[in-house]
Amino acid sequence: MDVGTDDGIFARESERLDRAVEIGVASGRVVGVSFPETLPDDADPEHPVLDRIFAYLDGESDHLADVEIGLTVPTEHRRVLEAARNVPHGETVSLDRVVRMAGLDPDDSADVETARAAFAENPVPLLVPDHRVRDAPGGAPAAVAARLREIESN
Repeated sequence: MDVGTDDGIFARESERLDRAVEIGVASGRVVGVSFPETLPDDADPEHPVLDRIFAYLDGESDHLADVEIGLTVPTEHRRVLEAARNVPHGETVSLDRVVRMAGLDPDDSADVETARAAFAENPVPLLVPDHRVRDAPGGAPAAVAARLREIESN
């Protein structure tokens, strides 16, 4: 999904998450997703990606995989995060599984640590659904990740 030409910071308050959902858009790609406790004063509440995220939060089974993202991360991290985008809505997989999906070796501690670092530093949680990966840190606060899993299980 083309996110349009509107660049900037967009955010809305989410009752389902008990916090705001904020996206940063640059050059027509989502470059950041965060969940601040308070709504930023200067954020615009209107953006088509926010519309889709809020439909997802209301229970629509949207994988959001077609939303264009801009990842400025090391190549190895990119491979892991792109692999995680293929985990279907409502499913959870092990960290080892994503490591294999990324073409890395789950028996190599360096590869596993690379994957863990990629998830811990994930700049676009929800769009790269690290909440679907067991045994891995994530870019979203733990309470948000748990709520996302709960939403997807319904």
